[in-house]
Amino acid sequence: MRLGVLDVGSNTVHLLVVDAHRGGHPTPMSSTKSTLRLAEQIDGDGRLTRYGADTLVEAVDEFTKIAYTSGCKQVMAFATSAVRDATNCDEVLARVEAESGVRVTVLSGVDEARLTSLAVRRWYGWGAGRILALDIGGGSLELSNGVDEEPDAALSLPLGAGRLTREWLSEEPPGRRRVAVLRDWLDAELAVPSKQLIAPGKPDMAVGTSKTFRSLARLTGAAPSSAGPRVKRTLTSGGLRQLIAFISRMTASDRAELEGVSVDRAGQLVAGALVAESTMRALGVDTLEICPWALREGVILRRLDLESSDAELPAGQH
Repeated sequence: MRLGVLDVGSNTVHLLVVDAHRGGHPTPMSSTKSTLRLAEQIDGDGRLTRYGADTLVEAVDEFTKIAYTSGCKQVMAFATSAVRDATNCDEVLARVEAESGVRVTVLSGVDEARLTSLAVRRWYGWGAGRILALDIGGGSLELSNGVDEEPDAALSLPLGAGRLTREWLSEEPPGRRRVAVLRDWLDAELAVPSKQLIAPGKPDMAVGTSKTFRSLARLTGAAPSSAGPRVKRTLTSGGLRQLIAFISRMTASDRAELEGVSVDRAGQLVAGALVAESTMRALGVDTLEICPWALREGVILRRLDLESSDAELPAGQH
C-alpha cells in the first residue's frame, strides 16, 4: 500500500510518500517539503493570519495532488503545535478541507509523544528495554518513557526551538548573557516534568528523534545522512556543551554554512541545542542514540495497525 503522510509543522509542511504494509518496514519513496513558518504567522490575538491560512491551503492542495499523482491510495494529514495553538484553528482547518478536500487532524502534544514513542520502539525492538524518547520540534518538546509500544509516561512542553528563538534569542548572535539566562530558565521549567517522566522507571536507553537532534549529532561528529539510516549515531552531553559554546557566538547565516544545518533551521539551532542540553541534564542522560524514525513513521505504523486489526476481525464484527 502506498501512503502519503502530510505533516503540517511549525516551520514546514512535509509530505512523505511510503510503501508500507502491516508487519513490514515502511519504505520511503519520496519526500517533499515547503517552508511556511506558520508559527511566525500568529498575530497578537493568537490567530493564524490570513496570509498564513492562504499559504497553508495552497500547500496542502499542492502536496495532496503530488501524493495522488505518486500513486498514494490515502493521504493522512496532521497538524502539530503552530496550528494546534492558533485560536482560529477550527476555522482554518475547515477552510483547508473545503478548498483542498483534505481533512487535517490536529494532534495533541501528548499524542505526538505517544506516536513518536511507537516509532522509536518499532525501530529498536523489545530488546532495547525501557526507552526514554525526546523530540524537539519548532513549537514543543515531546517526551516519553516506557517499555511497551504505549509509553508509561508521555509529556508535551511548550519548549520548541522556534518558539524559544522568537521569545528569547531574537538577536544575532544571541549573546553570552542571554544564553545563560535561557539555560537557567530551561532548568527551572524542566525540574518537575523530568521527575514525572522518570517516575515509571529508569530507562535502559535514551533516544533523540527528528531534525534538531540529527543536526546536533552531525555537528558533534556523527555520520552524515548519506551514510544511511542504520549507521549508529549518538549525541553526548559533553559534545553538546562544546557545540553550544561554538554556535552561540555565530550568526544564523554563519550557522547555515555548517555541514548538516539547513538555512531554514540555522536560526533556531542555538535554542534547540539549549533545550537538548537542559533536557538531558534534567533527566540525567549523558548519551542519546539518534533514531531515524519519529512522528511521521509513528502515524504510518498506527494506521497500519488499525487497518490490520479491522481486517482480522470475523465478518460482522467490524
